[in-house]
Amino acid sequence: MASAAYRSGSRLRDERLGREQDFSAKRGVVHCEVMLPENAPEAWRDRERLWNAVESFEVRKDAQLAREVEFALPRELTETQGIELARDFVRGEFVGLGMIADLNVHWDRTEDGMPKPHAHVMLTMRAVDENGFGQKVRDWNRTEMVERWRKRWAELANERLAELDIDARIDHRSLKDQGIALEPQSQIGAPAKRIEGRDAAGEGAEADRAEMHREIARNNGARIIADPSIGLDAITQQQSTFTRRDLAKFAHRHSDGLDQFNEVMGAMRGAPDLVELGKDARGEDRFTTRGMVEAERRLHRAAELMADRERHEVRDADCQAALARAEARGLLLSSEQAGALAHVTNGRGLSVVLGHAGTGKSAMLGVARDAWEAAGFEVRGAALSGIAAENLGGGSGIASRTIASLEHGWEQGRDQLRSSDVLVIDEAGMVGTRQLERVLSHAAEAGAKVVLVGDPQQLQAIEAGAAFRSIHERHGGAEIGEVRRQRQDWQREATRDLATGKVGQALGAYRTHGMVHEAPSRERARGDLIERWDRDRQASPDRSRIILTHTNDQVRDLNEVARERMRAVGDLGDEVGVTVERGARAFASGDRVMFLQNERGLGVKNGTLGTIAQVSAQSMAVQTDDGRSVRFDLKDYNRIDHGYAATIHKAQGMTVDRVHVLVTPGMDAHSSYVALSRHRDGVDLHYGRDDFANADRLARTLSRDRAKDMASEYDLSDAVQSYAERRGITFRERVAEIVRKIVPQKLREMFDGLRSPTDAPGPDSGRRPEQASPERETGRTGADRRDIEAPERQAAKDPREELRRLRTRALVRHARAVDTILTAQEKGGATNPAQVKELQTARQAFEEVRPFGPRDAEAAYRKNPELAREAAGGQVSRAVRALQLETELSTDPSRRADHFVERWQKLDHTSQRQYQAGDMSGYKATRSAMGDMAKSLERDPQLESILANRKRELGISFESGRRLGQELAFTRGIGFGRDRGLER
Repeated sequence: MASAAYRSGSRLRDERLGREQDFSAKRGVVHCEVMLPENAPEAWRDRERLWNAVESFEVRKDAQLAREVEFALPRELTETQGIELARDFVRGEFVGLGMIADLNVHWDRTEDGMPKPHAHVMLTMRAVDENGFGQKVRDWNRTEMVERWRKRWAELANERLAELDIDARIDHRSLKDQGIALEPQSQIGAPAKRIEGRDAAGEGAEADRAEMHREIARNNGARIIADPSIGLDAITQQQSTFTRRDLAKFAHRHSDGLDQFNEVMGAMRGAPDLVELGKDARGEDRFTTRGMVEAERRLHRAAELMADRERHEVRDADCQAALARAEARGLLLSSEQAGALAHVTNGRGLSVVLGHAGTGKSAMLGVARDAWEAAGFEVRGAALSGIAAENLGGGSGIASRTIASLEHGWEQGRDQLRSSDVLVIDEAGMVGTRQLERVLSHAAEAGAKVVLVGDPQQLQAIEAGAAFRSIHERHGGAEIGEVRRQRQDWQREATRDLATGKVGQALGAYRTHGMVHEAPSRERARGDLIERWDRDRQASPDRSRIILTHTNDQVRDLNEVARERMRAVGDLGDEVGVTVERGARAFASGDRVMFLQNERGLGVKNGTLGTIAQVSAQSMAVQTDDGRSVRFDLKDYNRIDHGYAATIHKAQGMTVDRVHVLVTPGMDAHSSYVALSRHRDGVDLHYGRDDFANADRLARTLSRDRAKDMASEYDLSDAVQSYAERRGITFRERVAEIVRKIVPQKLREMFDGLRSPTDAPGPDSGRRPEQASPERETGRTGADRRDIEAPERQAAKDPREELRRLRTRALVRHARAVDTILTAQEKGGATNPAQVKELQTARQAFEEVRPFGPRDAEAAYRKNPELAREAAGGQVSRAVRALQLETELSTDPSRRADHFVERWQKLDHTSQRQYQAGDMSGYKATRSAMGDMAKSLERDPQLESILANRKRELGISFESGRRLGQELAFTRGIGFGRDRGLER
């Protein structure tokens, strides 16, 4: 009684003690409500009668009278929104299970005025009916329930925040599970004193629970001050970049008082791991962490390594045979699908397929699987979600599982990838940077091939980053834009409009064809949707259909209304009441159900749909939509719910004949694209004017771009320069010093033969030898230059875009100068003074917008002259990647170590093959190159030190006491050190 009185800020008569428990002076209580399940006595809505009844019913002196759940409400919500969110959660998770819930919402403020809204929920322990209390329900005390409630709260809160267009999210996982070295805070609300056993005045010796919260905040703040990387890592769990406001919100939660808040902010702002990226499109300063930058670099390093390998080529004969077998089954690939098939079977270790929704990516992958298997490769599939993995398997025949399952197996030493494997990752746009990096790095190390398939415009990754989009931008890939899912041309065009951000045009097309329906309110729109869904169901019972909406709450409401309509017309059998994971439900034969958790033994995934064939209180038999019969005991598997409606998130990858969509304000361009592209025959979109005042507001909401970003999308070289200069480091001088130390002399020399006898030093010749090189005339006319430069006369609004434009222009000009000289040399001619002068001018212009750009570019061109020709023609993507690689090789010791190991292994393998084939001249040349590599370590002690920990990868299995270069030569019998007695 005292607890109930305190939490509700009220005065209650305690019949057991015969006194008043009076906390009516308590401030901050904004909502109090006793919520009853079905069949509970209505009199128990009175808080005083309820808890007096509980105390009188329990006779054991050690009886547990109630359970309390506390949760913080997002402070971004208004009081009304927060109360509504708390009521929805309590109704669904506690009252729905049969508990009586006493909900009290507190809207306190901290000492510095920040709101700290939270809710207290006191719950009964026993089953209840119209006659009162029954047996205690032991399952409600299971530890698993706590995790379930935490997860459901995060899901519901995030759905509501998205619906209200609030850019904030919470994570139900413990900080430990998230890899964050902070202590979880036990309470986020105002002081909630332990008052049981106290007198009426509330005095007692128990510690204030709010002090525990403050102590945890103080301890976390101290941890962050001591090691600010802890805080920065926590912030980047779900976002690659962040703003000052994000930093302040995090610091406020993990500090106690203004002084410590300032210390935490100062520690994170001055942390060595913090990287400033510059301003975003809205003019806000954005930041990331060195850990995030390194994760992205590892991702792109692995992708680069795999893209350069060619070990998985499929013969034309195998591809043609696979195509013929597909045609025999009635599957004829379009020209785009055939192009994608050629792309993924071309032998490269990394392939990327970007396909709009409904373009037949799975069908193409099925033919590719046939060709790969005929060539002797083993094909495996993976996706982020279970249902996406199931759809990949069903559409292509590739045995598939979730990425989390794959990673778990690798950690246990099982199911490791091999060089003969092809791993297809579907819906790759939903995979976060860190997870995709781990997968690609594992595949790169194993020598396996990876095929990434997805669409960056569909639902975004839950974790930080937009890895798939970034890889596609760097490496390109096959694109399938011809939509095949929809049966009518205008609908296929609408899907293309959605894929390219033209949401207004797509909505206009659907409105013209009578598929966009407006109602006065959301409730009326929901009723209209069910009416149309029911007419369609009865008119075409054999066709598949689904109702889609944004939130789980709306899904539940739609499921209930749909079932009522089914029951009213007699399409459901006898109902059976059962308790499943989400609470009490009634099921009947004929009911549509959705499985909510992967279960390999049943062959179902999270999102699998089916129809109930038989149901009892103990078991259920379901006919899944793919034609299988699944029977299970509810005590073993109860992760099911009604399946008439689903969230849009669960629908990605789904294909049905007809879709009915209830639009709510939380949707955006990505969710609308998914929702409006699942159908073959038609889609009906319903909305209420209380959510969207007019059609323009609807179009604007469904056009919102919420694509995630990558740290690498910002100019990291400038970010690093800014970071260094703020700490008193002269960036150019430091990098120049590094380059002088670690780049061998012959790599600092520009193209042999490019310098003419009349070379004159340029204005920067004292700083960089290569900048003193002569220049040349490109031989192109003034008209040519105008054609190139005219589109770029328009000044970019974004300074980063302007810099990128200038760098691209400088790269193309420099590439043309180089290509002209190379072409002249190939023809046996000599360079003329005009050409030499143009090269020098191009180098200087390039150097101004990208320090060391000419050196890096010319190092890349020396390895692959074709890159210069491509860049000279305006195709700069491969040249940019090669230039970035040269930069990393020059400035990143770990990257150079990777490159050294990779090249050493490749040369070693080549030499063995040449020796076995009797190619002695080739063998000697390869061994000479290996000798040069070993000898180069004498000039690079930093690289030698790093490689000392990677001897096994270099083929050294013992310690000889020699320097690493000598040890490499000794183990391979290479004679670069013969004159030093190494082989005596």
